[in-house]
Formats: sequence, structure tokens, C-alpha cells
Amino acid sequence: MRISLLLLCVFLLPVHAAEAPLEVSGATTVNVLQARQLYELGAVFIDVRPMREWSWGHVHGALHLELDSRFADLAESQWPRGVPLVIYSDSELGPHSAEAVRRAVGWGYRQVYFFRSGYFAWQLLDFPLGRGAEGELLAFTPAGR
Repeated sequence: MRISLLLLCVFLLPVHAAEAPLEVSGATTVNVLQARQLYELGAVFIDVRPMREWSWGHVHGALHLELDSRFADLAESQWPRGVPLVIYSDSELGPHSAEAVRRAVGWGYRQVYFFRSGYFAWQLLDFPLGRGAEGELLAFTPAGR
């Protein structure tokens, strides 16, 4: 009977994903409409999702710097610290973009925008999308690369 009750609790209790914080110290949280304004003004969008998810779709022109690998390249001193960065992942369900924003602020970037609602919100409003690397241009590359 105890095992049945334990199994019932394990399988019937809702599972909650870790939600991203509402804000990250040193950064500005933006909604999808504010992110679109920054896009129109030429801010650099950084997608921190795994390659597989990025290749399925992303903000058109976004740099793909996966959090667990290439994102650390931004710590290098040759990247300009004054460039506006809009950092995102899928949605507010998950802490990856918040962690990336925290790191960017810690590395001295002065204009960091936390696009908390992320790619799914962008896609929902039918804003410019990219798929894979086709038609994408890299905005800039640090010297020596």
C-alpha cells in the first residue's frame, strides 16, 4: 500500500520547470515588443540555446553562442563592452538566459538586455526568423579570429 501511495504521489504531482527570474542585477529586462525595438535599432541578439534548437529557428541575425560552450568567448577583452546585447533562450521557463545575462554583466558589458520571454514570444508575433545558418551574417568577430 505504501508503494502504491508513493508511486501515486510521484506520478500525479505536477512537475514544475525552474522559471527564470524576473530580472537580473545590472541588466534591463525587456518584453518582446521592447526586444523588437532594440532589433530595429541594431542591437546584437545572442541565442544561448543548444545548436539543435537554434537550427530549428531563432531571431534572424542572432549570434549563436551556446551557454555551455561558445558563450564564454564574450569574456575575452577584444569584444566591445558598449555594444547593446539582447540575450535570450526559448522562454521564461528555464534559467539559461538569466545565467548568460548575469555572466555578461559580470564581464563588464554595459548595455545588457534580458529578453526573458525569448524565442517563443518572438516567433508567436511573427517577427523576423532565421533557420540554421542560411542567409545569416555574423555582425562582428573579435580581432584575431
